[in-house]
Amino acid sequence: MVTFFICLILLIVGFFTYSKLVEKIFRIDDRPTPAVAHPDGVDYVPMKTWRIFLVQLLNIAGLGPIYGALSGACWGPSVYLWIVFGTILGGGVHDFLSGMMSERNDGKSISEVVGLYMGKVIAFIMRVFSVVLLVMVGVNFSVGPAGLLAELTPDWMGTMFWLVVIMIYYLIATFLPIDKIIGKLYPVFGICLIIMALGIGGGILTQMGGDMPELSIASLTTAHPGGLPKWAMMFVTVACGAISGFHATQSPMMARCITTEKQGRTIFYGAMVAEGIIALIWAAAGVTYYTNHGSLLDGMTGLTNAIAAGGAGDVVLQISTGLLGTVGGILAMIGVIACPITSGDTAYRAARLTIADWFHIDQSKVGPRAALSVPLLGVGAVIALALPWDVLWRYFSWANQTLAMIVLWTGAVFLHRYGYPPKACFIAALPATFMSAVSVTYFIQAPECLNLSTSIAYPVGIVVAAVFLGIFIWRTLIVGKDDVSTVAAH
Repeated sequence: MVTFFICLILLIVGFFTYSKLVEKIFRIDDRPTPAVAHPDGVDYVPMKTWRIFLVQLLNIAGLGPIYGALSGACWGPSVYLWIVFGTILGGGVHDFLSGMMSERNDGKSISEVVGLYMGKVIAFIMRVFSVVLLVMVGVNFSVGPAGLLAELTPDWMGTMFWLVVIMIYYLIATFLPIDKIIGKLYPVFGICLIIMALGIGGGILTQMGGDMPELSIASLTTAHPGGLPKWAMMFVTVACGAISGFHATQSPMMARCITTEKQGRTIFYGAMVAEGIIALIWAAAGVTYYTNHGSLLDGMTGLTNAIAAGGAGDVVLQISTGLLGTVGGILAMIGVIACPITSGDTAYRAARLTIADWFHIDQSKVGPRAALSVPLLGVGAVIALALPWDVLWRYFSWANQTLAMIVLWTGAVFLHRYGYPPKACFIAALPATFMSAVSVTYFIQAPECLNLSTSIAYPVGIVVAAVFLGIFIWRTLIVGKDDVSTVAAH
């Protein structure tokens, strides 16, 4: 219990200290934001801080900090460290920079922002990369909830029925102005997500506080029951709740809605910290609930077996109903069904905006919006029905963290290009280096990728990350400010 509270305090303190440092380095000012400069009533819509915060939280969170944290808890309390320091030093910086870089560039999608500072080749790669990743998110977050709804409803309402219903909703939410459905409905689900996490946290502390594992040398070295290596598997498994490239595709949507740069720290960095707290609660709940007065290894093994048997959704339902009864079951179903749906529709919306920015298609008119929305949803439906989406989803984890790596390097280049001192640029360059090592190592060792041994993956990942950092230092300290933005182009 002591470890849990220390980690919780660190997250809160991190927001009130490190986020202010990041904001100071970024040098916010009073320039008109895109929503103020040219509101279009569709995507550029001014909204209040609290509403944007809750929409941003739900956009980036959904089930990510729940499912990912539960899977990460199979490595024991060591996952707490990744959630805390990943959030403060990596995720918060990543989300703030992706949102504010977009705001400084008229609310452009993250692929366009990356292209501005990293070159045309990287821009093209990012455009394709982003659209594919976002459609994958939309597919996964339609098939999963459709299957769960089919289990809870009469037989004639099968998975296909609910998949059609969800896809129709996605089309409407992707097409309509952001303040009509997303701006009104998402804050409600955002509050439900917070209440659910607080309820689970309270239930664990009051009912099973004595079983809550503490961080120790022994727990740090405890192996995953399934034999999965901690490096770099854990750092990819727990993405939302620590650092996630998917967030960079969502932040520009809110960058089109803020009315002053002063909102940026609360909305982008603050929502990331809130997500980190949610992930910390669920990670603690995962191990604690299955420990049941046994050893830490018992809890980790029980959690691993529960996820393998019924999936993370079943684990969420078990923990929620076990701690909170009927109310917990209702909240769990809202989380397991509604939260992924709300992440899926914003994924499709972000894909529409990415393509629109790519080909300079005005989205203020009905025709062009429909011309992008309908084909995107059509492609998503085909993938959901015809392709092995569950296999494709395995590649999302790696793609997600690779995107975070690219965005962080872009943030470092952005800071240097605009005359920030080298030490300031390292708020982005250091987590970018870490994520480079994570991404390369995972790709080499993961079964769905190269599936090579850790004896190869570990040194190669570290060397590649060191090379990336060396190139950045060389370009910033030796080549100079005027040439640094062309690093990737060359």
